[in-house]
Amino acid sequence: MATNRDRENENSEKPLIVQQKDDKELEIHSDGMWMVYLSTFVSVFGSFEFGSSVGYSAPTQFGMMEDIGLSIAEYSVFGSIINIGAMIGAITSGRIADFSGRKGAMRISSTICMVGWLAIFFAKGAILLDLGRFLTGYGIGILSYVVPVYISEIAPKSLRGALATLNQLLIVVGISVAFTVGAFVNWRILALTGIVPSLILLVGLCFIPESPRWLAKVGYQREFEASLRVLRGKNANISQEEAEIQDYIESLQQFPKVTVIDLFHKKYIRSVIVGVGLMVFQQLGGINGIVFYASQIFASAGFPPNVGNILYAVLQVVVTAIGATLIDRAGRRPLLMISASGLLAGSLLIAMSFYFKTFQYFPGAVPILAFTGVMVYIGSFSVGMGAVPWVVMSEVFPINIKGIAGSLVTLVNWLGSWVTSYTFNLLVTWSSYGTFFMYAAICALAIVFIYKVVPETKGRTLEEIQSSMNS
Repeated sequence: MATNRDRENENSEKPLIVQQKDDKELEIHSDGMWMVYLSTFVSVFGSFEFGSSVGYSAPTQFGMMEDIGLSIAEYSVFGSIINIGAMIGAITSGRIADFSGRKGAMRISSTICMVGWLAIFFAKGAILLDLGRFLTGYGIGILSYVVPVYISEIAPKSLRGALATLNQLLIVVGISVAFTVGAFVNWRILALTGIVPSLILLVGLCFIPESPRWLAKVGYQREFEASLRVLRGKNANISQEEAEIQDYIESLQQFPKVTVIDLFHKKYIRSVIVGVGLMVFQQLGGINGIVFYASQIFASAGFPPNVGNILYAVLQVVVTAIGATLIDRAGRRPLLMISASGLLAGSLLIAMSFYFKTFQYFPGAVPILAFTGVMVYIGSFSVGMGAVPWVVMSEVFPINIKGIAGSLVTLVNWLGSWVTSYTFNLLVTWSSYGTFFMYAAICALAIVFIYKVVPETKGRTLEEIQSSMNS
């Protein structure tokens, strides 16, 4: 079998043939793109399920407390236990996705989510409610890893970023739908609506191919070729892409089985630093504090909360969609830099609004500063830091460590989510403006981190990215 070096020498001697293959690849993408789009469309129902689960608790609090007689403490447990389930789901997500395949992991997680929703629907007390909430958390903990990984492994490099960004867009849409529907139906009916995206995902998985890279990794050669053929079109010349994937998999098989300790080897450490670092800055920059307590921020600053929440929800969806169209044009690093800079500006505006309120400076400016700060923050997060870290995470890890490294990154994300949510009220009690100045400082550090450490992955195959990261 030809080695990588042999192929490189052959390619260097025949530049016209290589160019013809590259031109043929354009035909591949246009001919088989409908299946890539369909596969992405089906998989992001897992992202919709993610958003539905996260958004469920806010509109159901008072109805649930009244119907079942929950105390505030019991409801707080119900609202937060989803993070515990998601952290455990994150720990197991990589192993599940590596053992049962990307589609298998999505089947398992969607089934678990459906069981969780049914437990919530039939609950007569706190125990079954908490169990259902925990199960939905476990399910979305798996989905938060496997959906972006699956999309990145099936998509052509020219569209990989845009398609992977749809993961974040559908999360945002799921949250918005849960908020909207929850305003008109009771909490039990809303739980039933949470089953719908999982059911669509479960059915849709019957009609889309498995990740060809995973099939190649586990040695299913015939299925690998068939999957790649379906994704690239029946008339496509897949020989070059097939050879690149096979050579990469063969080189990875020379390495021993990876453990968590191995992630800190110099061969992988940069990929781990990039993946973990982006998730740390995404969460510790204060996003969940602002998302969960936006109404409280608006009210404290004297801005009408209902108006603020509506504008906030619309902005989040629109800007996330815009980000999806830009990621493969502008690139990952520019969007991250712009996003982190906007988060810094938004945090400073909110901090100044509370500073003026505390010391009674310019009282008329306080509501405008708070509203503008939240809008700038949410818009900036939606355009880059919300989606791009998940895209980069799915790109930078070699397939032999993708399972365990992806689990680590997803766990860090959920742990950061819990830390920010748990500490926000404590920090605001300590100092409202100090809290947002602290978030601003973290966002400033994020800008430095992105500039110094994060690579640009636009327009490169996964094999090219991982080779450069680990060389």
